[in-house]
Amino acid sequence: MILKNCSVAFVFILVGFLFTQCKEESTDDSDVIDLSDNYDVFQKFDLSPFDINANMMLPDATANIGASTKPSVLHEEDGFKWDVEIGPNFQVHIEDWGANRGLVADKKSQNQDLEIYEIKYLIDEPDFIVYETKLKVDGVKNAPKSVGVPHITYHVFAEKVIDGITYEFRSRDEGYEFVIIELMAKTIRSVKANK
Repeated sequence: MILKNCSVAFVFILVGFLFTQCKEESTDDSDVIDLSDNYDVFQKFDLSPFDINANMMLPDATANIGASTKPSVLHEEDGFKWDVEIGPNFQVHIEDWGANRGLVADKKSQNQDLEIYEIKYLIDEPDFIVYETKLKVDGVKNAPKSVGVPHITYHVFAEKVIDGITYEFRSRDEGYEFVIIELMAKTIRSVKANK
């Protein structure tokens, strides 16, 4: 009986050890962007009253972004820039570039020139990118890796052609945390011309 109990205990310890070892070797899915067609926590928003013949899906009250759910649009009449805001935690910047194309390629070229950041593309498409910027910490050669404060931000940038006009849709320059950028990526991906 004692031998049987010891065998059972040994099996539980062995299984526990295996689970902890597997956990260490698993891949990190924390930076996988969900771009599924599930827009349960979003509401449709029409941009046509603001001179853009399109609509997009914006997070609603259930998205839990820590902001009001009533969107506001900052735009000067006859201007070429818009900011669609849902409180201070969610702002999509839109810019009219006329007939210009290749905005995403230009943005990637600009990112290459940012020598103080490591850039990691989470989504890399010709007209849509989501990327992480991580501040490079330089210092004394013998300093431990733990020196410095990690500074990671996430960004989204897209080019959309609506009625022959190229629009830039992007997150703010300072970026956001991952949870916000994932919602913003879905918002920008959802932009469609009105029919």
